[in-house]
Amino acid sequence: MTIAQTLATFLTETRYDDLPELPLEHAAMIVASTLASAACGTDIESARIVRDLARAQGGRSDASLWFDKGTKLPIASAARVNAMMSDAAASDDSDLRNIVHAGTPLTAVSLAVAEHTGADGQQILAAIVLGYEAAGRIAGAITPGFNHKGFHGCLGAIFAAGTAGARLLGLDALQTAHTIALCATSMGGLMAAANTSVAREYHAGLAALLGLEAAQAARAGYTAELGILEAERGFCAVFGDSDAGTIVHDLGHEWDIVTDMAIKLVPGGHPYHALGEAAANAARAGNVDPQAVQAIIISRPGMHTLSEPLHPVDLIDMAHSPAYFVAAGTADRTFGWEHASPQKIADPIIHRLIDKVRVEAPPTEDVAAYRQGATVTIQTVSGQRFSSTVHVPKGAGCLGIEWADIDAKYRTLTPRAPLSAGQVEASLSCIHHLDRIQNVRELLDLLLD
Repeated sequence: MTIAQTLATFLTETRYDDLPELPLEHAAMIVASTLASAACGTDIESARIVRDLARAQGGRSDASLWFDKGTKLPIASAARVNAMMSDAAASDDSDLRNIVHAGTPLTAVSLAVAEHTGADGQQILAAIVLGYEAAGRIAGAITPGFNHKGFHGCLGAIFAAGTAGARLLGLDALQTAHTIALCATSMGGLMAAANTSVAREYHAGLAALLGLEAAQAARAGYTAELGILEAERGFCAVFGDSDAGTIVHDLGHEWDIVTDMAIKLVPGGHPYHALGEAAANAARAGNVDPQAVQAIIISRPGMHTLSEPLHPVDLIDMAHSPAYFVAAGTADRTFGWEHASPQKIADPIIHRLIDKVRVEAPPTEDVAAYRQGATVTIQTVSGQRFSSTVHVPKGAGCLGIEWADIDAKYRTLTPRAPLSAGQVEASLSCIHHLDRIQNVRELLDLLLD
């Protein structure tokens, strides 16, 4: 069998009862995290534009737009709009190996298809675990090559959408293999656009849309090149210069949703979360007065210069500014959801500190322990130095994720949808017990304003 066929067989034959408890728990956490992020994205212009376009195009009334009592849309259109709302707010999740945001398309597709088919909570959770596995393995196989070539992580995210959609639509192994093959030849996305513009969330919407459409096409009998992952000039060769065989090595031995997934517990790009965390730690440890800071020094594997933008002016800039993360963490001795606000992004104290940020030589010891991690040192005008090393940002599955952190995120962000306090608590309880619900409408109805 080809790589796609071997992977598809595993994805279709694995039952809910075969999955360990922790991956399933993380899947429920991803649902909560994605909805929380989407609540912040409802009024972001990029999401609004595509939402309006989808409504104008119309079609079957099969799936809901989150937090919206308006007309339903075809499942692929609804998944696209909902994914864009989540990704636009830059507050969802990442695979720490490559910053692929798989949870957003997984949740958007799984809830849309489940609403249409009547799938229960256990089916949704299994689809998310297995979709994360597919995306993680395929994207992992082309890491770091695809990034070095300038491509965006949506190349991996589409497989999350496609395989979750295939499972919930009831595709067999061969149809799922063709879904994977279609996904492999459907997605583009350039890092240079994602880092500096709202093209980033456009990528997320396309990953959800095109992945689900691949599953729908395969269900209808559409076929593709089943050897595309391992073929000469195929997916892995073009994007990663890599061996596709790793995709199916030790299937079921461990789960990417545990080993490599991290949920964002603060806003912005995941590569910079450890910077804000370490800077805040160092500032608290030294009781540092922002006015007394002479320099803020970053050391992390692979980082030799301070990347732009230095002085962010909006959410896109903030999400991709390492200087902002360390300056804000130093100024406020914490880094949290408030740091995505226009007020914080324009804070003059933070901007003064940004001009004091510099990069020193990367660490040479225990380098493998840094998973998007960093060391930040604050040097004061009196010559004192306070340092903190964060190897892995909070919210990473490999560290253990606490429901208390997910609940706090959900309660902080979902009122922006807006949801009432009662809706927040009722929907959060439903997510905690997602494995018990018989129809996803039990959750979706609680999200309607």
